Amino acid sequence: MKLFFFLCTLVVLGCANAGELYRSIDSSGKVHYSDKPLVGSEDIEKLKLGSEPAPDDSLPYETMRAKQNFPVTLYAFPDCGAACQQARDLLSKRGIPFTEVNLLTQEEIDAYRKASGFNDAPALAIGKTWIRGFLAEQWNKELDVAGYPKSAPYRPRPATSAVKPAPALAP
Repeated sequence: MKLFFFLCTLVVLGCANAGELYRSIDSSGKVHYSDKPLVGSEDIEKLKLGSEPAPDDSLPYETMRAKQNFPVTLYAFPDCGAACQQARDLLSKRGIPFTEVNLLTQEEIDAYRKASGFNDAPALAIGKTWIRGFLAEQWNKELDVAGYPKSAPYRPRPATSAVKPAPALAP
């Protein structure tokens, strides 16, 4: 009898199809989950069910929002040394998703200088805010202001992408 009940339960669960699920935040900040978006919501997100999460989907909501609003980019020179390693370690330990840009060519360095106003590295861009040199206290303060969690509620992660050459920086 227990086996029959167990098999019936599996069949029913296998046939169940949830369809679409939405997460909506109303004007007072209350979060609602429903099969239809909440009318008049300021923030609506269609949730993906039954699929593998994308790499960013596994980040906590607070971190995803901070990353969306204030992306973090670490700028370094190849011979930056201990300061750049300490910068990488701080970001990784704190669980900050970041992109590292190695400034290799003179064009990249000139674009970096024009965008940041700095001649040295490491430098950190948090959204549109630039921080010169590595000072852990200052970096932590700016990351707090941007809304990143103070500590990773999950295993610290490396940079979100491999070290790549600098893109053209907008002034």
